[in-house]
Amino acid sequence: MTTETQSFDAVMATMKTTLRIDDDLMRELKQRAQDEGVSLTKLINRLLRVGLLSSGRPSRQRRFRQETFSMGAPRADLVKALDLATRLEDVEIVRKLAMRK
Repeated sequence: MTTETQSFDAVMATMKTTLRIDDDLMRELKQRAQDEGVSLTKLINRLLRVGLLSSGRPSRQRRFRQETFSMGAPRADLVKALDLATRLEDVEIVRKLAMRK
């Protein structure tokens, strides 16, 4: 037995295998088996089944749905705003070109 893990023989029907279980987990398993009044083998088999069943099925994700709200009619004339933005951009381009000279 090492300080990190210990060997544990698990018997399932006619299959026998050796698992290396960390000491802290083994203490927890033994305590839980004692608390529940079941054998260590039965507890481990049950926990493995639960773990396999829950990890084997992909969780069904809810479809994302974005809520939208009406913002009403625009309060500004968008055509004029875009025209102003274009003119300001043109002025900035001319300024940058003038700096190169």
